[in-house]
Amino acid sequence: QVQLVESGGGLVQAGDSLRLSCAASGRTFSSYALGWFRQAPGKERYFVAGISWTGGRTDYAESVKGRFTISRDNAKNTVYLQMNSLKPEDTAVYYCAAKIDYSGSYLTTRAATYDYWGQGTQVTVSS
Repeated sequence: QVQLVESGGGLVQAGDSLRLSCAASGRTFSSYALGWFRQAPGKERYFVAGISWTGGRTDYAESVKGRFTISRDNAKNTVYLQMNSLKPEDTAVYYCAAKIDYSGSYLTTRAATYDYWGQGTQVTVSS
């Protein structure tokens, strides 16, 4: 079992930056691939970014490539999402998710494959 707690959300203006954090507790953090997803009101939950256990593989949704960066610090049991050049369409609840993996290189964009989820943090970008 692992518990995930997101933080760092807030209300910002278009063009601003935010850094989201997701702190994990429980099982060995480094045995997980991690992902960030977001869900706007009335919409499905969509993949934003993912990172493998070793950090050697990352993937991003097309809509955030070049603006968002995912990283992880296994020593601190924390994964980050640096979000730059924010746009109003980035407004959503952002969720951190963990997928058990012992290979070190696994990465998935499918929400249904993740084993654990945080409660989410709201990001609102005003125009």
